[in-house]
Amino acid sequence: MGLCKKKSGEMEVTDKKDDAVRLKKEIGLIHGISIIIGVIVGSGIFVSPVGVLKNTGSVGVAMVLWVVCGLFSVLGAVCYAELGTTIPRSGGEYIYILKAFGPLPAFLCLWINFICIGAVSNAANSLIFATYVLKPMFPMCEPPEIALQLIGAVAITFLTAVNCFNVKWAAKVAVVFTASKLIALFTVIITGFVYLAKGNTEYLQNTFEGSSSSVGAYALAFYSGFWAFAGWNYLNFLVDELINPRKNLPLAIIISLAIVTVTYILANICYLTVLSPDEMLESSAVAVLFADRTLGVMAWIMPLFVAASVFGTMNSEMLSMSRVFFTGAEEGHLPVFLAMINYKWLTPAPSIIVLMIFTIAFMMSKDIFYLIELTGFTYAILICSSVAVLIYLRYKQPELTRPIKLPIGIPIFLFFWTLFIVVLTIYQQPMESLISICIFLSGIPVYWFGVSWEKKPKAFQNFIDCWTQRLQKLFMVIPQEPASITESNPEPLLE
Repeated sequence: MGLCKKKSGEMEVTDKKDDAVRLKKEIGLIHGISIIIGVIVGSGIFVSPVGVLKNTGSVGVAMVLWVVCGLFSVLGAVCYAELGTTIPRSGGEYIYILKAFGPLPAFLCLWINFICIGAVSNAANSLIFATYVLKPMFPMCEPPEIALQLIGAVAITFLTAVNCFNVKWAAKVAVVFTASKLIALFTVIITGFVYLAKGNTEYLQNTFEGSSSSVGAYALAFYSGFWAFAGWNYLNFLVDELINPRKNLPLAIIISLAIVTVTYILANICYLTVLSPDEMLESSAVAVLFADRTLGVMAWIMPLFVAASVFGTMNSEMLSMSRVFFTGAEEGHLPVFLAMINYKWLTPAPSIIVLMIFTIAFMMSKDIFYLIELTGFTYAILICSSVAVLIYLRYKQPELTRPIKLPIGIPIFLFFWTLFIVVLTIYQQPMESLISICIFLSGIPVYWFGVSWEKKPKAFQNFIDCWTQRLQKLFMVIPQEPASITESNPEPLLE
């Protein structure tokens, strides 16, 4: 391993016979599955799976919609699997858009991820985690806001330390907490089947009675269900650290989505062995109410399981999203300091710490869940843009090596469907969509100042260089060493 030493005001690496100082491939198939499930299965299935049931009007149609949403998510995921194996670099949508459509569209993707999506989502999850940790102590009222923020900040700081110290540790945390959330869901499922065996089928009879006749309602139901599966693209952010990505990326995506789809459907059925559809719609925490009705003195474990589930989601988001910042900085679209790694731990510590700072800052916002609504629209745009990249590259560069090559009809169909979701979002939330577009476009002047304006005043550049060196020394980080020939992709990705 290289060692850092000071020379001419900079930190450099002295060569040793150990491995180069760069991110290592330490994420295996099980880790990858855990990361995807860890992001997808957050608090939603435990708290209130309301959107699909409310808009369909019946239990039967709701179950059909969950299956349909799972299948559509699989289509999106396999499109990302083709992209991730054709362009095997970390960064997800950012790197795909960069390679196909150029720096400005890619920067805007990076900008919205940097400003909103990663940190806002993690901040909201931190507050939800704190709520369920403190709920047993405040059974009759809401926990104090300052306590929620403090517990959330402690959780994020802990995860930052784990992710900075060791990638394997972070991946193992993902495995442990993914297992805990699956145990919680299996507890619901097993208990539900016990009640089903006892004949509790009152709410599972005439399941299609009361089904909505509105096409718009079904569109909204699909919208709610489709986004309940959001997160299947997060492993694409970590391709550089994934062992054998051309094999493990598609396997992890398909296996994790199969597990999530089956689990979602079974959990919703089992809720209905104890709770009526109206109780599910009105409850702020379906799994907790289910546990109160069925687990007796052990009902207290469900809030802890929900907290553990959200904690695992926070860890997976931090592990994945920090790599987007790291890749963006490597491409010169963010400060170079964010493209450095700790010389001892071989982790992108600066990107992880910056994500922590943004997360805690958003956690203090009074409108954090409103910000979450704003990010949904931009997330839809990013998915649509990535599928467009796949279609574009099929025709622009058909000679690229594609370990996975889907029938072209699949990405074309998915492109128009995700475009429909974007239009539906504008129709349903015009003001929020407009604000999201404004935030998105605010990255253009930032791009001009930070990226396009190359001939900055020398004094300004010296100031930036000085602070970069100071931060390098403080965090003991250096630029990544080039990959060896055997580690790097032997074929050029794109011209």
